[in-house]
Amino acid sequence: MRHAVAMLETHYAGCYWLTRLEPVDACARRLESFLGMMAPLEPTWSRWYQSAATFEKARKRQVQPDAMTLAKLLGKKSNRIGDGSRFWLWAGESPDETSGVNGCCGGSSPYLTSTCILNPLGTSEVAKRVVTAPVMTGVVRAMALAWEPEVALATSNEHRQLITAGRFPEPGTFVGWVTYLADFRGPVPPLPSSVQVEHLPDRGTLITLTQEKFSASNPAHVALAADVQARLQAAGLLTPLRPWGT
Repeated sequence: MRHAVAMLETHYAGCYWLTRLEPVDACARRLESFLGMMAPLEPTWSRWYQSAATFEKARKRQVQPDAMTLAKLLGKKSNRIGDGSRFWLWAGESPDETSGVNGCCGGSSPYLTSTCILNPLGTSEVAKRVVTAPVMTGVVRAMALAWEPEVALATSNEHRQLITAGRFPEPGTFVGWVTYLADFRGPVPPLPSSVQVEHLPDRGTLITLTQEKFSASNPAHVALAADVQARLQAAGLLTPLRPWGT
């Protein structure tokens, strides 16, 4: 049974923030920076495409990841949402080997969370390459540096469901395999020596629980995550998002 859970486990990464009004050009520069930092982490992440009705048609809609091109994409009427923009891009060499990033940015509404999400990674060959501690930490680091979010994480959907009884919790209120917390949330307390802690100057702190693939089917991983979560909660660091700058 444990083996079956592990085989079905899927991972994702995401970053989140609230109410930071930015023009389309600024969002495009952030997206350009993020995609540029993603490219060295996985070969297929050097070419991104827009969606279409079929894989063959979508492969003809490659997007050059420069700020000018991305600004035109984000500025399209169909991609505007309130005073912000949304995006959805995918990468991959075959229909079964794709991954995608989507999100929204630039908006001032306190009711719409700004995000950048690396879509759930299943059991494809791409997933086998990228669902590792170095790559997932690299993805969250890229999110922190490019987007300046309040929080970010990479974790498994199954672990999130396990610790929240199946509910989708508010971003910032739970830890993942990799967790990022902006400096303005407060200082990170001492954590177990096996946990990798990296401070990003003028940004925040990256916390990577394990150097092996994190799994909700591994009791030691679950226990370590619970320990770190308890320490961060006691320090007042795990709270819902707040309006930017407050």
